[in-house]
Amino acid sequence: MDIVILAVVIAVVVLGALGGLIVGSRRKKQLPPPPPAAPDITAPPAEPHVGDEAETPREEPRRTIEEVDLPDGSAPVVVEEPPAPEIEIPEPTAGRLVRLRSRLSRSQNALGKGLLTLLSREHLDEDTWEEIEDTLLTADVGVQPTQELVERLRERVRVLGTRTPEELRTLLREELITLVGRDLDRAVKTEPEDRKPGIVMVVGVNGTGKTTTTGKLARVLVADGRSVVLGAADTFRAAAADQLQTWGERVGAYTVRGPEGGDPASVAFDAVKEGKEMGANVVLIDTAGRLHTKTGLMDELGKVKRVVEKQAPVDEVLLVLDATTGQNGLVQARVFSEVVKITGIVLTKLDGTAKGGIVVAVQRELGVPVKLIGLGEGADDLAPFEPEAFVDALIGE
Repeated sequence: MDIVILAVVIAVVVLGALGGLIVGSRRKKQLPPPPPAAPDITAPPAEPHVGDEAETPREEPRRTIEEVDLPDGSAPVVVEEPPAPEIEIPEPTAGRLVRLRSRLSRSQNALGKGLLTLLSREHLDEDTWEEIEDTLLTADVGVQPTQELVERLRERVRVLGTRTPEELRTLLREELITLVGRDLDRAVKTEPEDRKPGIVMVVGVNGTGKTTTTGKLARVLVADGRSVVLGAADTFRAAAADQLQTWGERVGAYTVRGPEGGDPASVAFDAVKEGKEMGANVVLIDTAGRLHTKTGLMDELGKVKRVVEKQAPVDEVLLVLDATTGQNGLVQARVFSEVVKITGIVLTKLDGTAKGGIVVAVQRELGVPVKLIGLGEGADDLAPFEPEAFVDALIGE
């Protein structure tokens, strides 16, 4: 019995020791951290819908319809409109070239003074006459007109005998006026007797100033009391229609235009149609610049004229030439004349060159007169061509 009791005691002691070891080892180990608490997730605000307020409405004092002051209708509501462009009053054409004669003479009279100096020599030998020919050729008078002028001068100087400065100036003036052409009809045809409007086409190569010339011509016509419609048939050059419209707005002329790169014949047709409906006196059609060596472009110019003439005949075809191009301008003029029958010449940039003889040469080449000349960059620096005034500017007063 004693042995049994002793065995039980020993077993209890052993079990107690083992239990202490297990508890001690558990205390030495770190317990894992508790799992984090689940975060609070806030739902995103809902997308606003049509009619929703942008923000939460705030409490504000509100008035009833009876408390709001409404207009009684006695005072009209004034709506400010943009100011209309100011219409300019161009200078009348009468005397315009007279005003510009001094400017022309300052740049042109090298020709006249050179001839007078040569003719005033004591002995007019062959060398002197050759110098006179060279002076005329340098001024782009042309070979045939130069020979004719020199022959007449030689004959008259021989018959005259004495050669005072005044006699020589009178002699040279008469011969130059004859050469330029005193009796040519230089009026721009804008008033056909049987209908309205008169139709004018403006043609030429690139860079001669066609659009500017068309705008200046509109000013000339408005100054003479005509109503004008402008046709912006230059649809290829960027801003050409804008430029022409600006010219028109300055004098109250209406501009018909089409889309950039559109059919120029269509724009020209619409311009004439609009001119008829408005009862305008004149329709001016600005065409695109053409290289006279490009057959396709020149054919298209002929198409523009044919389309316009389905409504009414074209009264004038004005060829714009740069006076500084000299003899090259004659080649251009010849090609244009073959495509569209040229009726008149406009010489631009005539104030910056001593080559005024191009007036004679181009008239001889085409058989049509110079009708207008451009003498500067000013808006009113386009003038009717007057042979007497032009020659006076060449040789000086």
